[in-house]
Amino acid sequence: MSETEPIPVTRAVDHGTAKLLPDVDRARAWLLTVDGAPQSYVDLDEPTHLEFEYARRLGHVLDTVAEPGRALDVLHLGGGALTLPRYLAATRPGSRQDVVEADRGLLALVAEQLPVPDGSGIALHAADARAWLENASADLADVLVADVFGGSRVPAHLTSVDYAREAGRVLRPDGVYLANLADGAPFAFLRSQLATFAEVFEELALIAEPGVLRGRRFGNMVLVAAHRPLDTAALARRTASDAFPARVEHGPALRDLIAGARPVRDADAVPSPEPPEGAFGVG
Repeated sequence: MSETEPIPVTRAVDHGTAKLLPDVDRARAWLLTVDGAPQSYVDLDEPTHLEFEYARRLGHVLDTVAEPGRALDVLHLGGGALTLPRYLAATRPGSRQDVVEADRGLLALVAEQLPVPDGSGIALHAADARAWLENASADLADVLVADVFGGSRVPAHLTSVDYAREAGRVLRPDGVYLANLADGAPFAFLRSQLATFAEVFEELALIAEPGVLRGRRFGNMVLVAAHRPLDTAALARRTASDAFPARVEHGPALRDLIAGARPVRDADAVPSPEPPEGAFGVG
């Protein structure tokens, strides 16, 4: 056995027990879990490698929001192991990225064990996502990526119209909002989120694996919202040809899904549902 072979790292962080688990098939790749729930996968030698299905779908959106290679100003709510910030630093060099992560211990662990290269343009902020957003300048970002989970659930204060308006405020007029959501049939949470963001943004799209959309299993879905038309055709081509094919729903199909759902207000906001036993957990 090589003396330099990576070994797992386990540490108590602010919101649970974090583990960094090396991938035996990729020399410098790591899986981050918190309390057994997968949070991030990163390959330090190949930052454009996106392992998780939802991350690949977020990557497809990030690839199509502007012409290839153009630097962007991006705000990430939720840090994990910084998978997407690393991806953007590689695919869109010169991008300026702010990452907001509430768990200081987790940020410290990632900075220590999986540091980002100098000059990457990635700034880390230890803060609550909503509080940071409310204090941020208007027209700050071209893209806002929300990937915030308390354990395996989206926190309630990041699901309301009030939150969506703050997200819209920090985005530039042609900016795009992306969120990683998780739900299963009958999609009460998903439908409420679509209704909520439809209250703030003119254009919506949803990317999901067909089996999840048909209610066969609980899973991740990517919400895309903007004030401008989205290139859903390009997005549909990319997601359909992915190793993990997905569909892009928009227009009438989304309106049908929203039908009857009500926008969420701060006063009645609830977290996303608890995943079924074994839906996302690893050892």
